[in-house]
Amino acid sequence: MTSSLYLWIKVLHILSVVAWMAAMLYLPRLFVYHHQAEAGGEAEGFFVTMERRLLKGIMTPAMIATWLFGLALIALVPSLAATVWFTIKFIAVLAMSGLHGFYSVSQRAFEGGQRPRSERFWRIINEVPFALLAVIVIMVIVKPFL
Repeated sequence: MTSSLYLWIKVLHILSVVAWMAAMLYLPRLFVYHHQAEAGGEAEGFFVTMERRLLKGIMTPAMIATWLFGLALIALVPSLAATVWFTIKFIAVLAMSGLHGFYSVSQRAFEGGQRPRSERFWRIINEVPFALLAVIVIMVIVKPFL
């Protein structure tokens, strides 16, 4: 029963991660387009709505689900937390969560009519979630340092 429960929680964890990463990769792209929109124009209003809905409707719930299911997996197999690969993965997840928070603060600034950072900045930072995800996937699949 426990192994079956573990697998179902793992499925939910992976699905949550996929939704979270999709949003983490898309939101900074919206910020790039937002920068290109005319201030106070119709397009800017459209981007504000899209950014808010993505953050509040998909990205944040998916992050919360990712954390809850991940913690449930650790509760079922506590020995996971004692490995080096898991520690590195956990640090990368903490960094991803911090980036999520940064995106959230930035979304509120955009919604308030500001244009935080530059268009170039958003193009570059758009690659950070993928780099963190690569570290996480390598740790989970390859499990180096075992």
